[in-house]
Amino acid sequence: MLKRNTCLAIAWLGLTFAFGQTPGFEKSMLIFPLQDKHVHGSSLVHLPNDDLLVVWFYGSGERTADDVKLMGARLEKGKTVWSAPFLMADTPNLPDCNPVLFLNQDNALFLVWIAVQANKWEQSILRVRTSTDYLKSGPPIWGWQDNILLKPDARFAEEMAKQFKVLPENTAGWAEYAPTYDKMIIAASQDPVKRCMGWMTRIKPLIIGSRIILPLYSDGFNLSLMAISDDQGQTWRPSLPLVGRGPIQPTLVQKKDRKLLAYLRDSGDAPPRVQVSESSDRGESWSPATKTEIPNTASVELLVLQDGKWAFVGNDLEDGRYRLSLFLSDDEGKTWKWKTALENVAKGEGSFSYPCLIQTADGLLHLTYSYHLKSDQKAIKYVVVDPAKLSRN
Repeated sequence: MLKRNTCLAIAWLGLTFAFGQTPGFEKSMLIFPLQDKHVHGSSLVHLPNDDLLVVWFYGSGERTADDVKLMGARLEKGKTVWSAPFLMADTPNLPDCNPVLFLNQDNALFLVWIAVQANKWEQSILRVRTSTDYLKSGPPIWGWQDNILLKPDARFAEEMAKQFKVLPENTAGWAEYAPTYDKMIIAASQDPVKRCMGWMTRIKPLIIGSRIILPLYSDGFNLSLMAISDDQGQTWRPSLPLVGRGPIQPTLVQKKDRKLLAYLRDSGDAPPRVQVSESSDRGESWSPATKTEIPNTASVELLVLQDGKWAFVGNDLEDGRYRLSLFLSDDEGKTWKWKTALENVAKGEGSFSYPCLIQTADGLLHLTYSYHLKSDQKAIKYVVVDPAKLSRN
C-alpha cells in the first residue's frame, strides 16, 4: 500500500515517473490520482497559447450508466501539474462518451462526442460544441452546441453489397437456416433508420486543406464511416461506408502520394490484427478493409510526423490490453523499425488503451491514454516522448 500511495503522490505533484534507461521517454504522469470511477476515452489538443487541453469520460460505467459525463483538465504553458478536473459536457440523464477535441482551420475549438440514447451504442447521437474563448484557465467557454445528424442514402447500401463481394468469401452463420454475417449486415444497410443512427467518435479527425474528415464507427454495423466537412465544421455529410468484417475506430493519415490510409481496430474474426483501408478521393469512398500483420485487440492511433516518419500506438496483442506499444516507421508503414512499450505488465495486472497522439512544434510526441490497474483503480495517463531519440537506437 505504501508503494502505491507514494506513486499516487508523485503523479499528482506532477513529477515524472522514472523510465530507467529507455531513451526518448521524457515525461510521464497521471492527470489525476487513481480512483475507482470509470475513466476512459481521452482526447488531447495543443492550443495556440501552448496550453494542453484533455478530455475524457467519467462515471460509474459506460453506455448503461446515466451518470457518465465528460471531464477535462488543462496543462498550462510552463507548468508541470495538470489542473484539477472540470466539467466539459453533460447531457442530462444520458451517458456521454468517446469525446474528441480538435481545432479547425480557423483555430475554433471543437468537442465532438456521443450521447447514448436508450443505453445502446447503436442508438448513439453525435453531439458537438465549439469555442473561440478557450485560452484562459479552466474549461473553455462554449459558444455553440448542436447535434451532428448524418443521413447516409441508398448509396450506403449499394456500396455495402458491392464491397462485401470483393472480400474473401465468408460462410459463417448461426444455424443452417440463418443468414451469414455478410447477408445480415447488407440487409441492415437497407434500413434508412439504422443507417442514420449509432455512428460514434473515438479518434481525432484528419484535416487536409479545407476538408475535415472525422472518423466514425458503428457497433450496429461493426464497421466505419467518415463525417466530412468542407466548411470548417459548420455542416457535415457522410462518406460511403468503410466496409469489412469488424473494421472499427479508424485513425487516418495522408500518404506522400496524396491517398488517405486508415488503420482500424479489429472487431472481427480471429486472429485479431490491425485492419487497413485506403481512399483515393479524399475520404469519400474506401477500399474493403483487410488485415495487416500487426496484432490488435483494442486500440489504434496513427500520426505522420514532421520528419515524414509514421508513429503508431496500439495494443499489439491477441488477448488483452496489458501492453500498449509505440511503433515508428520510415517507409509509410511497410515496416516498423522501432518499437517500444509504453506499458507492459503481466496479463491481468492492468489495462492500457484508447490512446490519443499529437506532435508539437518542438517535435515531441504527447500521448494520453486510459490507465487501469487490476485493483479497479483508474486514471488517464500523460506521456511525452522524443521520437528522434527513439529512432536513433
